[in-house]
Amino acid sequence: MNYERKVDVMDSLTGSTQSFYDDADNRRKRTRLIVALVLVALVLVAAWYGFKQGMGDGAATAGDEATTTNAPSVTVVIPGRVSVEAAISANGTIAARREMPVGVAGEGGEVVRVLVEPGQWVGAGQTLAIIDRSVQAQQAAGLSASIRVAQADANLAQAELERAEALVGRGFISKADMDRKRATRDAANARVRVAQAQYQEAVARNGRLNIVAPAAGLVLTRQVEPGQIVGAGSGVLFRMAKGGEMEMLAQMAEADLQRVAVGTRATVTPVGTSLQIAGQVWQVSPVVNTDTRQGMVRIAIPYSSSLRPGGFADARLVAGTAEAPLLPESAVHSRADGNYVLIVGKDDKIEQRAIKVGTVSDSGVSIASGLTGNEKVVVLAGAFLNVGDKVKPVIQKASQ
Repeated sequence: MNYERKVDVMDSLTGSTQSFYDDADNRRKRTRLIVALVLVALVLVAAWYGFKQGMGDGAATAGDEATTTNAPSVTVVIPGRVSVEAAISANGTIAARREMPVGVAGEGGEVVRVLVEPGQWVGAGQTLAIIDRSVQAQQAAGLSASIRVAQADANLAQAELERAEALVGRGFISKADMDRKRATRDAANARVRVAQAQYQEAVARNGRLNIVAPAAGLVLTRQVEPGQIVGAGSGVLFRMAKGGEMEMLAQMAEADLQRVAVGTRATVTPVGTSLQIAGQVWQVSPVVNTDTRQGMVRIAIPYSSSLRPGGFADARLVAGTAEAPLLPESAVHSRADGNYVLIVGKDDKIEQRAIKVGTVSDSGVSIASGLTGNEKVVVLAGAFLNVGDKVKPVIQKASQ
């Protein structure tokens, strides 16, 4: 009995000790598990945070790259400043520089023949039209005959005077008779001169019957036909351009008149043609029209078959040179309130800039104001762009 109790006591003690050690192990395992879970949670939180940051940065970068990739490429030019001709544009009419109206200079009559047509060149004194002179010719013939009659009377008076002078020494002729015979001789000579003058007058009048050119030039118009009765009141029958010289009567604004002087070079283009005729300003109007505030500039131009007096023409006058940006025509746009260009500004976004156009030539369009020459100006596709659009500028050389 005692042995059995002793064994039971020992088992009880052993069990308590074992239970103590099992509890300690369990606590250590739980501690390590909690620490492991905390570490895993921290790692997961750090990984999640890093993933979100990476996703945000990547999305922003991808967005920027997408925006840059999707932005259209546009051609731009940096014009700088070049020396361009300061030209003035004007328009007006073509006219003969020295127009000569030709009418009836004599007493007139019936037109028998017209010898010229508009567009023909004639020389000084050349007959343009012939007027019937049958009556005037007979009158001239009668005056010519009267000269011979008067000359016969003068010859007879001279002969009688000479015979009287031979007899005066013998006392057959008195001094008074001699004076009368000299007077008769002088009167007969005077009648000869009168008849000659009358005949010359008739010849001159007959010579003025025909219509002739006062100077060499080009016939512009003809207002007479055969059979027409003309006289001093018939007005202008022909119009001529003296020497064929032409001019353009250019209307110009008051401000532009101050920039033009006699001798300024000009290029005249008749409407409907591509012809460019070199001319020169030979007269600037000293007055300005109070209603239109414009003045007249007269540009002398040589004859050309394309010129039609009364026709319309454009003129470009070169009034010196100036430094200005020069753009291709495709870069300049127009609207109701003026001209403008599109430029690529900050952040490669489209901006609109109002400008004032200077001269237009084959080289391009000069810009009088609105640009410094350092801007990136859109050359093409301006009609498809809006202000604020983001683009990818492709710089083109100004010489292109």
